Amino acid sequence: MTVPAPSGTLPPGLVVALDPAVQRREDGAVLVGGSPLRQLRLSAAARAMLDGDRLTVTDARTAGLAGRLLDTGLAHPQVEPVRPAEVTVVVPAKDRTEGLARLLAALRTDPGTADLPVLVVDDGSTDPAAVAAAAAGARVLRRERSGGPAAARNTGLRAADTPLVAFLDSDVVPEPGWLDRLAGHLVDPRLALVAPRITALPGSGASGWVARYEALSSALDMGDRCALVHPRSALPYVPSAALLARRVALGAGFDESLQVGEDVDLVWRTIGAGWRVRYEPAARVAHEHRVQPREFLARRAFYGSSAAQLAQRHGALVSPVVISPWSAAALALAGTGRPLGLLGAGAVLGEATRRLAARVAAPDGARPWRWSAGLVLRGTAGAARMLARTVTRHHWPLALAAGLVSRRARRGVLAVAVADAVLAWWPHRSEVDLPAFAAGRRLEDLAYGAGLWSGALRAGSVRALLPAAPEPVSPQA
Repeated sequence: MTVPAPSGTLPPGLVVALDPAVQRREDGAVLVGGSPLRQLRLSAAARAMLDGDRLTVTDARTAGLAGRLLDTGLAHPQVEPVRPAEVTVVVPAKDRTEGLARLLAALRTDPGTADLPVLVVDDGSTDPAAVAAAAAGARVLRRERSGGPAAARNTGLRAADTPLVAFLDSDVVPEPGWLDRLAGHLVDPRLALVAPRITALPGSGASGWVARYEALSSALDMGDRCALVHPRSALPYVPSAALLARRVALGAGFDESLQVGEDVDLVWRTIGAGWRVRYEPAARVAHEHRVQPREFLARRAFYGSSAAQLAQRHGALVSPVVISPWSAAALALAGTGRPLGLLGAGAVLGEATRRLAARVAAPDGARPWRWSAGLVLRGTAGAARMLARTVTRHHWPLALAAGLVSRRARRGVLAVAVADAVLAWWPHRSEVDLPAFAAGRRLEDLAYGAGLWSGALRAGSVRALLPAAPEPVSPQA
């Protein structure tokens, strides 16, 4: 069970800054942004609290506004690295002694972690003596039977006696200063978890198309932008390969019945209890990616298999497609390719624009028609790309079946597969060749989709495959 978040306010002196993507309308009276997209209308007093794009917490009123900006993803805290004094590092390990020794050596050479207590949880390794030797200098907790990563982390969590716990998998190597950068966010009393960026381990000697693809598109790398973590947002979860946690917020910890997806479940339960979870890419932890094709594909299928169990616990939060009825109707009509269908799609988008403009109208009744039309069009384009992505990833068995009976479907699926690979490769065009990236993209999607469908079949439920409606743009936050 997850512990409810405290009601404590943000401390004086904390500075929050608006996200660079936030739009300001009506001379700064309205902020539009965040993920999911929303609108926040500021009172005159609230506008006066902002110094350009920054807000400094000085009292209860500024703390309240800063909290709203953080919770909507419109702003991010500007924090400095802090040397945490009371942290226990928990490392689940099973047999991979070389990686374990490498990790512990990195911790000992980082001034920020050299003196911290380390708990290595041996999760039923076949050679416990080898694990104990690799973990020299750390306290080793032995589980005679392997219970999986969630059980191993919970064993360490229960044994830790510090208010903070840093979870690190045995196949990672943190960069110096990683923990200090994460700990700075703990100035927020409602922060439960903060995660670093997971990058490819340099100098591992790995080569080949899998290594090149993983270095640029790893499932563990959440990108280079700081963010509030929230379901159905641009950053819905963070992986547990590296996490700093406020111990009181975790309650009983990870769900030990989950062999995969336990990190997503923990993040969503924690957020559901009112805590904040953040992603801080300035802190970096390198990960030894699986770069053998068989291991790479098996891992992606393993990740896909988690969706069905997560859907049983969290419902529509797992949906692979989040699309509004307006966008769905417009795309369905446009997909007919007929003049009447295109005309109908235009009418649907026009009505969606009219309704949105009415909802976000200024107090004097003025309606932002151009802005509303642009937002509707961008949202529909984003929905189209999301749907296209599911054709090759989540729903490729259905696409394959359609392609077997329809030439038009075959051409459409091929076009989508090529376009998706090229669009995803384009930002990395100077770092990897298109054939290598496209091969990784398509094989990753096939493996993930196979795991997704096999998990749904085992669970006897297709809930993880169904679309869901998005949260609407809110006229008030």
